Amino acid sequence: MATLAKDRIEELKPKDVRLVIAASSLGTVFEWYDFFIYGTLAAIVGKTFFPAANATTELLYSLAGFAVGFGFRPLGAVLFGYFGDKIGRKYTFLVTITLMGLATAAVGFVPSAADIGYAAPAIIIGLRILQGLALGGEYGGAAIYVAEHARPERRGFYTSFIQGSVAGGFILSLAVVLGTQAVVGPEAWTEWGWRFPFVFSLLLLGVSLWMRLKLSESPVFKAMKEAGETARNPLKETFTYPGNGRRLLVALFGIAAGLTVIWYTAMFQVLYFLQNAMKLEPTVAQTLVGIGAAAGLIFFVAFGALSDRVGRKLPIVIGYALTLILLFPIFGMMGGAANPGLSQAAQRAPVVVGGKDCSFSPFDKVQATECGKALDMLTKRGVPYAVNKDLTGVIVGETRMSAGRYPTEQELDASLKGAGYSLDKVRPAGADIAMILLGVLALSALSGMTYGPVAALLSELFPPRIRYSSMSIPYHIGTGYFGGFLPLVSQYIVAKTGNPYAGLWYTWVVVAMALLVTMVWLRKDDLSHLD
Repeated sequence: MATLAKDRIEELKPKDVRLVIAASSLGTVFEWYDFFIYGTLAAIVGKTFFPAANATTELLYSLAGFAVGFGFRPLGAVLFGYFGDKIGRKYTFLVTITLMGLATAAVGFVPSAADIGYAAPAIIIGLRILQGLALGGEYGGAAIYVAEHARPERRGFYTSFIQGSVAGGFILSLAVVLGTQAVVGPEAWTEWGWRFPFVFSLLLLGVSLWMRLKLSESPVFKAMKEAGETARNPLKETFTYPGNGRRLLVALFGIAAGLTVIWYTAMFQVLYFLQNAMKLEPTVAQTLVGIGAAAGLIFFVAFGALSDRVGRKLPIVIGYALTLILLFPIFGMMGGAANPGLSQAAQRAPVVVGGKDCSFSPFDKVQATECGKALDMLTKRGVPYAVNKDLTGVIVGETRMSAGRYPTEQELDASLKGAGYSLDKVRPAGADIAMILLGVLALSALSGMTYGPVAALLSELFPPRIRYSSMSIPYHIGTGYFGGFLPLVSQYIVAKTGNPYAGLWYTWVVVAMALLVTMVWLRKDDLSHLD
């Protein structure tokens, strides 16, 4: 079977390989666009379908819905991985992209919670579940399909376009959002225009199906089927095939978990950081992140190609190590450039809130204590704070406000403005914009190092008869749970602590774990199952 598959790969014409890469990559762009448009519009989705007492709570509820989609990705990996190993790569990812496109478009037609009450968030959650199931089968199918058409010496380069396509989906989501806002205007955007990016996925679905229907089955699967070597029960064999247990754990905790938290930090975390913590105007933040991410796509292809020369493991390990060293400095640089006045005010006149029972719950409509209400007011304004339970009241710099009690909103705003805090949305100057773009580009480079070689690595890690299942299950557990919950967990940490940088510790800890697992348990002879 291996010789027959190799001969068929050698016979492929360059134009055939280009079609395979283009159709698979574009389909992946469109499918991830469908998945990410929800996260890009998390704030307005929260306001429309998850109305709450304040914007922070709405955002957290919306991100919880975002996380639900990721939570169901492993189930989709099990379901579609089974069919991918039984009936083939091509038809399986035709089904997944159709399901994704229809579920995404449906979001654009769901009435708001103001119109149909609790049915609105219930429907949205249901559609997110369908999206998660579809995405669980998409990435593995596209990555494997390209890998099984590629010669070994070019496999990292060819499959890197699939990796870049994931970022491409995020960039396309930002581009469509910004373009729609510019065409319809702010009032129409808030009222109905935000629905267009969801409905737009119907057009993307049509283009993707048209391209993918031109493709034939992969040479490796054809040869395997002709030889009668397809798995009888791919799911069972995934967990019983000799040595596969260790490889599954490496793929989950060493590869998927590490690369995905870096990727989501480089895209979503930085977007929320700039919009919410640093108070940039949303359009400015989205534009800067989109430009930086688009420019950073070259890193995915470059490091995928580099892995053909130096091996898959080395760029990933170096990328993990650099992330641990540079993560906090990069965000510190961007924070200082994005809103210098806020950063300087926080250093010059730090806010301290005190009380014996001083706690803040971001999901509560009304805080249980007066101290919690003070923390809630600061969180709404994006002002960092520290908690000291040995005092009662609020201190801004050296000024203790309303000794023995907590300030009203008017008193708090007056004191903050007097201390130099700017509570309005800001637009950075030219030099500061350059620093923010540099930070986004640096994060994209780290993501490219750790993500670019991965499609080739995971395809080579598992034997052909169970490759779709074995690759998809750990990948989507890792990305679904470690990555999918990152926006929710990190923003919750920020809201809970008052520290705009505290959420980065989630990324740092997961990457440290991934570095250890990859260095110790990923072996060179593991990456030999495709040739």
